[in-house]
Amino acid sequence: MRVEEFLQVVLGLPEVTEREAFSDHTGFRVRDKGFCYLNEAEGIVMLKATREEQAALVAEDPDTFSPSWAGGRFAWVAIKLANVEPEELTELVTEGWRLSAPKRLAASLGL
Repeated sequence: MRVEEFLQVVLGLPEVTEREAFSDHTGFRVRDKGFCYLNEAEGIVMLKATREEQAALVAEDPDTFSPSWAGGRFAWVAIKLANVEPEELTELVTEGWRLSAPKRLAASLGL
C-alpha cells in the first residue's frame, strides 16, 4: 500500500484529525484519542490493536508486522506499508479507529 492510499483510508474515517506527533511521525486521532501514527519516510504505520490481534499479526507475517508496545488491554503493531494489501490495512485501520472512538461514533459505521 502506498502512503497516499493509507492517508485516504485513515482520513476518510469519521472525526479523524491529523497532527504532528513525534519528530518523524504524524499522528491520527479520533476525539483526541490517538489510534495511528505514520512515519512517512520509513513507510511504517504504528496502529492500535488488541493484544490478541498484535500477537496474531506478528505470528502470521513477521516481515510485515512487528510488535511495538503493549500495556493494559491494548497493544501497538508496526506495519510496513509496502508489504500489506490495501484491503487488509483498511480493515486494521478501521479496527484501530474503533478501539479509540466513542461507542456511538463507532456505531455510525455499523461496527
